[in-house]
Amino acid sequence: MHPDNALVTFAQERSHVFVWISTSTGPPAASAQHHRYDYLRAALRQRGLESTVEWGLSDYIVHAELPDGSSLIISPPQEPASEHPEAPESWMVTRHRSAEPAVYEVVYDSEPDGPDARHGGSVPDLLDAVEARLDWLGIPRQEQERSAEERAAGAVLYRAGFVPAVAAGGVHAYRLPLYMTDPAEQRLVVARAFDMLQAEGFNLAGDPDLLDPEPLPTQADMSLGDRLGHLAQAVQAATHTSEVAAPLTELTAPGDGVLQRAAEILDATADWWEGFGDTADHRHVEHLRLIAEDLDSHAIRLQAIRNDLADHHTVHPNRAQAGAERTFPQATASSRVNAALASSPSAGQHAVPAGLLTESSARTAPSPARPPSTPGR
Repeated sequence: MHPDNALVTFAQERSHVFVWISTSTGPPAASAQHHRYDYLRAALRQRGLESTVEWGLSDYIVHAELPDGSSLIISPPQEPASEHPEAPESWMVTRHRSAEPAVYEVVYDSEPDGPDARHGGSVPDLLDAVEARLDWLGIPRQEQERSAEERAAGAVLYRAGFVPAVAAGGVHAYRLPLYMTDPAEQRLVVARAFDMLQAEGFNLAGDPDLLDPEPLPTQADMSLGDRLGHLAQAVQAATHTSEVAAPLTELTAPGDGVLQRAAEILDATADWWEGFGDTADHRHVEHLRLIAEDLDSHAIRLQAIRNDLADHHTVHPNRAQAGAERTFPQATASSRVNAALASSPSAGQHAVPAGLLTESSARTAPSPARPPSTPGR
């Protein structure tokens, strides 16, 4: 299980779905109250800027002090407040300084009558505008190491079918494949990610419309070899790139992919064997370690292939007719791949209360069927 200060936020951006992973540096009480702004504060921390969450006119705002003595305010709609606080319809960003020389400027305004109205509630466009202003002010970016919680959540998202991305300001994010734009298909993948993340104890936020209303199927247990065999059969029968990317995901998932686990077995075996001591034993140990290193290297190359394949998101040109009868390929791909895996950690639990997904509306899920997706080697 992961600490309460780890938040995973799902957001619809036009025809795409993005996910931000953030951890709060504030005290637990403040973290619980203001979690929904963590991804904005993470972008500011990339510039070395500390921020606070404060009450505005009718909703919370993000306030950051800049090196030149001015203040940056990032605000959702006020007077009246947004009807969807987890996903505001617009944003306003202002910079001001009361001391001389006084400053007041509107950095970004996507309210209906604002100059950036075309962007609406888009978070990437909001962050792009903030980043451009911080660049203009000469505030440098600062590389920050990802936390263990961020890496663990990223590994779960990768396994669910997401592709790593970097949002404005270098903030780590994930997205669905570029050409996966069918809403029903998107909901299916988001629902799978939601269940897997919730089973591992992450706080979640986002729009419930992104979730597929149908429960994920349950499967009987089978041996690891049989599971991998079913993955190979799924590839042989595949008509769509998503059906091939899904098994590759199982092989290459960061932290708990098949190749990484295989390398860990080889390393552990080498450690165990090292104590025997004769020449033949030393050769075996050396070979085991070399093979483990090769697997790590191959896993990195295969991750790049998997990401490129996922982005293609199209029917195979020589198998298009076979795939034409499908409503959306990922549903079949998920069923085939899920049949090759252990039971879904929260199969059949897609009842979501009205309103937005927050930590208070999290569903109770049983323990995951496989070890948590924490970074391994």
